[in-house]
Order: sequence, then structure tokens, then C-alpha cells
Amino acid sequence: MKKYHFISIVIAVACLLGLTNCKKDASHLDLSGDCLVEQICFDNAYKGLVDLPSRTITVILPETYSRDDLQLTNLQLSAGATATYAQGDHLCLREPRVMRVINGNVMLEWTIIAKNEQALIESFKLNNAYTGIINSKNKTISVYVPESADIKAMIPTVILSEGATITPAVGVATDFTDPVTYQVDNNTAHNTYVVTVYQIDKPAALYVGLAETFDQLNPEEYTACQWMLANIDKSLYVSWDDLKAKAVDMSECKVIWWHFHRDGGVDGKDAWELYGAKAMENLPLIQDYVSKGGNLFLTRYACYLPAYLTLNGFVPNPTNPRVPNNGWGGNENEPETTQDAWSFFTDSTTHPLYKNLKTDGTPGKVYTCDAGYLITNSTLQWHIGTDWGGYPSWDYFTKKTGACVLGYGGDNAITVWEWKASETNGGVLCIGSGCYDWYSIDEIYTGYHENIDIMTQNAFNYLMNK
Repeated sequence: MKKYHFISIVIAVACLLGLTNCKKDASHLDLSGDCLVEQICFDNAYKGLVDLPSRTITVILPETYSRDDLQLTNLQLSAGATATYAQGDHLCLREPRVMRVINGNVMLEWTIIAKNEQALIESFKLNNAYTGIINSKNKTISVYVPESADIKAMIPTVILSEGATITPAVGVATDFTDPVTYQVDNNTAHNTYVVTVYQIDKPAALYVGLAETFDQLNPEEYTACQWMLANIDKSLYVSWDDLKAKAVDMSECKVIWWHFHRDGGVDGKDAWELYGAKAMENLPLIQDYVSKGGNLFLTRYACYLPAYLTLNGFVPNPTNPRVPNNGWGGNENEPETTQDAWSFFTDSTTHPLYKNLKTDGTPGKVYTCDAGYLITNSTLQWHIGTDWGGYPSWDYFTKKTGACVLGYGGDNAITVWEWKASETNGGVLCIGSGCYDWYSIDEIYTGYHENIDIMTQNAFNYLMNK
């Protein structure tokens, strides 16, 4: 099949170049040769696994073996074939490399991939319901479960890195009353993981979402929720359905966080009431929670929610709720690449939300990622101006909503705002800026992106200590 495919390409090129009469056959072409890689070896020790269907060559190296400079010490091809690499060549295989094998007028491309042996737990779940938070650096796994869960007989399931094995056995009932140690091995790679199960009766903080369990959240929401479970004491994930069923004791819950992402955005009242319908079903519960002093931390499209609550004496308008008037969003698999460090602005530099952020020294500039970050730019904000939107100024916004401005974009659109805690309700803190982004399909760069963690920790510290 490959040879016939190559014939058609050669004939087409020849036609374009005027080198042959396309009505004639291609009998002058040499199509008899094979382009197979029969043997390949690097550094006299590491043989490549040749897979013909995918035309890949995989080289497995010890865990710490460098892929920066590998010598091709053995290469055997089909009779008469030559390749773009030869014995003795040195290759950097940190990334896949393509090798062309040519035999007469036949050519095949082979992709050479080098992998280091790994012994990793990539996913850990208990009872197929409670997902562990994996600390890759310390090799610890934390699993948060309700107080009612029977931790003396929970069944763990895992996903391991390729080729790895684990002891003791998983898939069987295990007692997690005390931390359980797992050994993961893969030839030269070895790691020890300690799994600790935390039972929480009355959570201090909740992350609420549309998904039944937190590992079913979309990548943006999952990344945010995973951070909370790993960093906020006595925190749990609950679904909106859980709240409606009153499946969790909220008597000691100080903060509810909802970071709501949807590819393509949620723009306007109708879209919100459609995609946020489960939250709307819980409005009486949320209103009661806030009226009793509970705090809300709302980010991205969750910032629509306060328009339906009574806050600081501002009663919602059921027919024309005062929702943010400007929203949009991209798709996670088609992100925008930032050309420089992204930021928004604040005149409230002393607000606890902005404590200890990384900065370039420019007053009032809040950076959240560096150049090269892949971002959806998902935004929910208040357009300010006399041209459209109905909010000609910040003062008018405050007069109509009762909220105060904590952050804004370059066009003065309000991207961070707050209803302060009062005698009638807890605090409500909203971040709708497209700069506030947790997940990137590519590597998340350090630097300014760490401000997302810092700012979120600041938000919890601020709200939980009210």
C-alpha cells in the first residue's frame, strides 16, 4: 500500500514538472526496494523497538539516562536502502526525530522516540468516587472523603506510567485508617508513594461544580479544584446536586468557591440561566447561606450568580437581573498564545487579594502569566461607557449593584469586584478577568502564573477570616 501511494505522488510531481507523459506508465521508476528498519541501537546498549504499522522506533532508557546525546551505534536497513542518519551519528532525542529511509524511488519516514523508564502513579481513586491529589514532588497522595465513608474497606484503582508495577495490590479492599505505602517499580525506576485519607465531617470550604465528582470536571475547573483540595484545610468538592440534596453539612463552611468554565463562553442572561441552571435551582440555599454570613468566591462565569442574590440591601430584579454585560471565551484545545506577560489593573493595591504578588514594580499592575502561555482568555466583565451596556461610569455601577471595583482592564471594564461582608450577608468576591486562568494544554510557565495561586490563597485567607 505504501509503494502505490508513493507511485501516485511521484507521477503527480512528474506531471507538474512536465517530465513525463502522465498517460504513460511509471515503469522507469525503481519501486522494488523496501525501506524497513531491521535493527537499530544507541550507545551500544539500547535497542529500538520497531513498529511497522505506526512507523515508529521507541528507545527505552534508564530513568536518569540523558537523551541529549545518543550515538547511533547500529543501523540495519532493507537491502539497498540508505537513511538520513548513519552509524556513528549523535542525536539529541529529547524530542521525537524523523529519519527518512530511501530505496530507489521509494521512501518511508520513521519517527524515533526516546523514553526514560518511569515509575509513577498518574491517577489514584478510591471506590471509583474519591480522586486522590498527587504531589509529584513529595510522592504523596491525599484523598478527601466524607466522614460517613468507610475507610477501613476502600478499593483503590490506579493508572501507572507505562511498564510500571505496584505493590501491594490495588483493586482489593484496603484499610486506610492509617497512611498506606505503595511501591512502584519499572526496571531502573523506583518510587514510594504514601496515601493518606482524610475524613471531613464539616468542611470549612467547598468547591462546587456541575460534575458529579471533581475528576469529571473540565480541565480548567479540575486544575483549580485540585489546587484547593491540596491547599485549603478541610476542603471538599461537592456538586450542585449534592447541595440540593443537602448531602453535606455546611454548618462550618466559611467559603464556597465556584470556578465555572465553558468552552466558547457564557454571554448574557439567557446563556447563564441555561448553562448555570443547576446553580439557579440552589438559589434559596445559597441565599440562606450568604444571609447567615457565609462567603462566596466566584470566578470566571460563576460571576453571574450574585445578580440573583440579595446583597447589602440590593434586591435582584427577577425580570432584568443586573448581570455582567460582556462575556466571551475560547476553547481549551484552541488556545491563544500570549505574546507578552498578561495583566489587569487595580487601584486597590492594599486589598488583601493582592498581597505578596510577583510584580515588575509598576504600581497597580497585576500580572498572571508570562509570554508564551496558552490561554482561552475566557472573560466575564462589566463594560463601562456611554456607548453601550448601560453602565456609564464606575460610580453608576456601584450605585446600581452595591459592589465595589477591585480590578479593571485597559478599557476600564470592571474585571474584579466585591460585595463586602455586612450585618446582612457574608462577602462575595468575583474575578471575571480573562487573565485569571488555571489550565494550559501545554507547559504552564512559572513566573507570573504563580500569582494565580497566591491570589487565590489570598482570597481564601481574606474570606475565611471575616
